[in-house]
Amino acid sequence: MSDKLIDRVVNQVFTEKALHKFYCVGDTCAGWERNVVDQPTAVKQIVNNGAERISAGKGVGSELNDISLARMIDHTMLKPEATPQEITTLCEEAKKYNFASVCVNPSYVPLCSKLLVGTDVKVCTVIGFPLGATSTAAKRAEAEDVLNEGAQEIDMVINIGKLKAGDYQYVFNDINQVVLAAKRKNAVAKVIIETALLSDEEKVKACLISKEAKADFVKTSTGFSKGGATAGDIALMRYVVGSSVGVKASGGVRTLEDAEEMIKSGADRIGASASVKIVTGDKSESKGY
Repeated sequence: MSDKLIDRVVNQVFTEKALHKFYCVGDTCAGWERNVVDQPTAVKQIVNNGAERISAGKGVGSELNDISLARMIDHTMLKPEATPQEITTLCEEAKKYNFASVCVNPSYVPLCSKLLVGTDVKVCTVIGFPLGATSTAAKRAEAEDVLNEGAQEIDMVINIGKLKAGDYQYVFNDINQVVLAAKRKNAVAKVIIETALLSDEEKVKACLISKEAKADFVKTSTGFSKGGATAGDIALMRYVVGSSVGVKASGGVRTLEDAEEMIKSGADRIGASASVKIVTGDKSESKGY
């Protein structure tokens, strides 16, 4: 994708924003226009953008049942001090609640693959995590290694500095090399754009480049930066990528209400460490990743 084409699409997106497709304060989008979000038809349209990935029957929010919500969640444990026993418990919980996947650091992919064999729960891992600043060759090699160990989904972090510097060809190739490795194994590739570190314009560009690089999902956050998912970012990302690319909300999604808000804004996958509390409606305090 050329720089001129990227700039043209960005201008189009922000023209739509000016026409009140989004509710915005200053330069920051706060989500879909408020009087639209509350309309059932608008909410249904947002969900339908990712219908092929959502197993919900009647709609979103409180109408989602526990099973359909669980199938939208990547049960996550990425803390550096995670032990094999904690990862084993994570897999047991994932099987019990039938989460979409477990998301773990690369060294735990073989363990999870063994524990989850014969189940519907996928093994997801992270690449270039959490900074995204490793070389493209290192990301490709890391992706190939975990895919050979049994990973079925990979969440890679973009090179944030290169994006900010306007080196879009580097960012495209960085993503595409990981995506190509994933496609060779029929695996799902998600791209973490780390929204808390980007302007709205940079978020749009990151989504456009990810889509052009054939990523399956764009994802908000690592959970290790200065902010996580917001409804506004999800709405913006969904608008940019359309229905052909998934949108994953991660970072700070700790309650059922948080998850419902993300889904209403356009998310069709949730990354959370508080997954069990989300599907059971537990109101006790939860920490992040």
